[in-house]
Amino acid sequence: MGTALVIENDPTDDPRLLGEWLTEAGLRLEVLRPHAGDALPENLDGYVALVVLGGEQQAYPAADGTPGASWFPALEGLLRKAVRHRVPTLAVCLGAQLLATAHAGTVERSPSGPEIGPGLVAKRDAADTDPLFKWVPLLPDVLQWHVDEITELPHNAVLLAASTRYPHQAFRLGDRAWGLQFHIECDSDMIAGWAADSTVLAELGYDPEDVVAACGAVLADVEEVWQPFTARFAALALGELEGEPRRTLPLLGQ
Repeated sequence: MGTALVIENDPTDDPRLLGEWLTEAGLRLEVLRPHAGDALPENLDGYVALVVLGGEQQAYPAADGTPGASWFPALEGLLRKAVRHRVPTLAVCLGAQLLATAHAGTVERSPSGPEIGPGLVAKRDAADTDPLFKWVPLLPDVLQWHVDEITELPHNAVLLAASTRYPHQAFRLGDRAWGLQFHIECDSDMIAGWAADSTVLAELGYDPEDVVAACGAVLADVEEVWQPFTARFAALALGELEGEPRRTLPLLGQ
């Protein structure tokens, strides 16, 4: 059994279902909570995977140059090391945005406005040869909750899924790092917590109970797609994914 390092950026977005799926697939989880004062390691020695979760912070600096969170520069450094050293990486929502900014991509307030609730994304052609995405349906169910958007992917990223208003829904860097703009870790309680007193929902004129109910109605469909996806990620991290080479040398030029 190998250990995956999980970075929880916000107490409202813990590993939840994603953590359960990773554990069921054979990974031991070490969860660090820098929002509560946990220090990030300088490198990923001893870990077989890196998982970076979401949060309410901005992946880009404020106008005065202050990072969205004090630990983001160190976390971006870890994400660069993960890609360079081919450590399997799964980055969700804010995590995906940080994976992008760590590699010179662009994240900003979405010009299309917030994206909240259940939705569909569409696989791109490159997904057909991706070790994780090639088994995902053409139009998988996802849960969305973001106001910022990856408006420009890193130059060497492979786009794996898109939607009409938000073109960068999923991507891969190198051969072992995936970014998902959408959420796959949520259960109904997590969504209910986000919806409670949400200023974004109020601005959109959405009824919180309707949003929670709509998300809850698709949770089984989300799990049907993304639990096997997560199991394949864990198998890759453990060197058990059929047809995929084990981690060897760092990628050059990352």
